[in-house]
Amino acid sequence: MKVVHLNTYEGNGGAGRACLRLSNALNASGADSKVMVYFQFKESSKTGTFSKGIFARARAVFNILSERYLSKAVSKAVKTPFSLQWFGTSIVDHPTVKEADIIHLHWINHGFLSPKFLAEIDELEKPVVWTFHDSNAFTGGCHVRYSCENYFKECGNCPLLRSSGKNDFSHKTWLRKKKAYSELNCHIVAPSRWMADSVKLSSLMGFREATVIPNTIETAVFKPYVKSEAKKILKIDPKKFVLMSGFMPSKNDKHKGTSYLIDALNDLATRPGIVKENIELIIFGNKDNAEMPEFPFKTTFLGTISNDDHLAKCYSAADVFITPSLEDNLPNTVMESLSCATPVVAFKTGGIPDMVKHLENGYLAEYQSSEDLATGIEWLYHDENAPEIQKEARRTILNQFSEQVIAEKHLLLYQSLIDLQPR
Repeated sequence: MKVVHLNTYEGNGGAGRACLRLSNALNASGADSKVMVYFQFKESSKTGTFSKGIFARARAVFNILSERYLSKAVSKAVKTPFSLQWFGTSIVDHPTVKEADIIHLHWINHGFLSPKFLAEIDELEKPVVWTFHDSNAFTGGCHVRYSCENYFKECGNCPLLRSSGKNDFSHKTWLRKKKAYSELNCHIVAPSRWMADSVKLSSLMGFREATVIPNTIETAVFKPYVKSEAKKILKIDPKKFVLMSGFMPSKNDKHKGTSYLIDALNDLATRPGIVKENIELIIFGNKDNAEMPEFPFKTTFLGTISNDDHLAKCYSAADVFITPSLEDNLPNTVMESLSCATPVVAFKTGGIPDMVKHLENGYLAEYQSSEDLATGIEWLYHDENAPEIQKEARRTILNQFSEQVIAEKHLLLYQSLIDLQPR
């Protein structure tokens, strides 16, 4: 079975990583799986690209930058991404696409597959699968919805746009998508139950069949290390209780919920029984241009970690991984942490409850409650049953998200779609 996965970038962001991980898992299970991306930041043997050659690459850069800057120009100064999808490219004549038995779409924004070029794919008369890594496919432009319900109908009056009204850019984009989707036959894969439920509510995609299949992870790479040894590698006292967070963007970054993390840590530091000197916070990710807040605990910034083996050791060094994200589909960081046997404290939102089992392998705090987020951290700080909680974290990943489990689910879906094709 030949499968081609389409994504805008290689390994850039959660969707890119999830796409590569799935392709590798499929190849390990006997499929012939390839990843084709719109743009490679540098030459790579992991993927093919539709932008090969100087002119194609220049056109891709133009499309990407135009899409990003024009979308930003019509949006308010908020941290919620919005895409106009005016720019795109045709991929139906590419040999890898034409030879595939299955075309699997992933994240296709930033000038890659606009609605017009999406509709073209139906001409190939091949089964099309589309994994939704965020909400953009079934909205008029936003990637993160929060409490907005405009996508239930026809979008319009978009709260993200500078000029908002019944016939604004979100409504016009909705109309273009509606036309394209009427011409494209595709099967939706939702990585989380939350995403599947969201799709059912949408006016654009609610009538489509959707299958819940989670993303996967390299369980042989993201594996547990002895915590005391992992802490020594990071030059942290093995006796310290280590908190970890996987990003630190601007305090104003609404999507990532940074302000809730800061409030939770400040709350935690004042609680009886919490010895501040025994706690250390480690943060990985790019902190360039970020507004770094003051933390009540000693803090170490690890920077961007590109080596997964080292990243696994960082997860293993932590006693708890904290993610205060306000809306997330199936965040890779949560899966990576659990795979390294590190419990997770997070808000009860998005697809996180599909992975974090409350008081079993982590703690699900009430949505937007910094106080409850702090309670989750405090629970792990005092819990004497930490080794069993850590083992349960690893078991969750092996039983439900391992490469073999997720590859098999995709292969069964692919085959069922191929069997439905006219002969």
